[in-house]
Formats: sequence, C-alpha cells, structure tokens
Amino acid sequence: MTLEELTQAMDRFVRAMGWYAADSPKPQTPRNIAISLALEAAEVLEHFQWGETADPAALAEELADVFLYLVQLAQLTGISLETAVLEKLARNYTRFGPDSHDG
Repeated sequence: MTLEELTQAMDRFVRAMGWYAADSPKPQTPRNIAISLALEAAEVLEHFQWGETADPAALAEELADVFLYLVQLAQLTGISLETAVLEKLARNYTRFGPDSHDG
C-alpha cells in the first residue's frame, strides 16, 4: 500500500467517525492533531522506560498511532510527506554525509 493509499484510508476513517464535522467533540485541527502526535510519541517512549526492548505488538500499535497522526497532520496542512522526506534526506546527506564536516 502506498503512502497516498494509507492517507486515504486514514481520511475515510476520520470522516466515518464524524471527526471533521464542525460540532465534533474531537475536532481534527492541525493544532489538536499536533498535540495528539506528541502524546502518542510519548507513549512509544513508555515502552522503553525501564528497558531496552519492547513488546513488538504493543510497540507496533503505538507506532501506527504516531504514523496516522503524522499522515493526518501533513494532509491537513497541505504538506507532501514524500517530498518533505526526500528533501530532508538530501539535506542530511549534505550535512552529515562523508564529505561534510559534521559527519
């Protein structure tokens, strides 16, 4: 499944829940989704709080939550994750690659 297909699946779910409605008790605004993304990322950390390993199934569920909020935030703000990731990787090669002074 492509990133676009995953984004569409996430969007279908949110619409089915009615969370894009103006009177939703869970308004899907960029601010609210950014907060949710940070909270879910913290839940990933909980799995490593007292050790170096985590239960793969529990960790997978938390990573999926992070991914879904990230995809939704990108969609809501009109950001192409594919473009953003490729541009960031290119910048990182320049910053940290074998010919950089930081690498």
